[in-house]
Amino acid sequence: MDIMDISMVLLWIVVIAQSLIIYALLRQVGILFERVAPAGALAMNQKLEVGQKAPEMSLQTINKKLINIGGSQSGKSQLVFFLSPDCPVCKTLLPALKSASKHESEWLDVVLASDGDKVDHQSFIDRAQLSAFPYVVSELLGKSFGVSKLPYAVLLDEKGMIASMGIINSREHLDSLFEAKERRVASIQDYMQGKTTENQFVEVK
Repeated sequence: MDIMDISMVLLWIVVIAQSLIIYALLRQVGILFERVAPAGALAMNQKLEVGQKAPEMSLQTINKKLINIGGSQSGKSQLVFFLSPDCPVCKTLLPALKSASKHESEWLDVVLASDGDKVDHQSFIDRAQLSAFPYVVSELLGKSFGVSKLPYAVLLDEKGMIASMGIINSREHLDSLFEAKERRVASIQDYMQGKTTENQFVEVK
């Protein structure tokens, strides 16, 4: 066996060894991907729970139109999105919110909510082009829904029950609320952990 034959044999050994190493790495990546759950919205709320009937309120929008929060919404769900003109993360989520409102309009109504000086909010609406959304400025609404951090969203189903809720820091967090409602779980984390949902959507007396 000359040096060329030896070189070829060694080359094939190296190629086979590399192939085995790559295969082993791919398996480890696959296992890791299965173990890492998607990061859904974090439902930090000490006042309300998923499955509970949402507070029912009739409020005036900043444009002096009456809107009902909670209760039956003519067969549509309602997303109450809490934001602030001074919240940088809120502003980055506005394109995603507009997109969701447009593409999910058959089953979903979006309501924007905040508190503070109405003059600041009117300026914010004009700058961010939010005039198409009902915009409620009410401290009582935020307190009734147990909102302590922004941006925060509560998704109500067609019967006014809380379907999902949580802090929204990304488009994925917003989508996770819709996914949780569809799968009838409190959160995507609960779904990944295999928690049952039959008893979650029971009205809390």
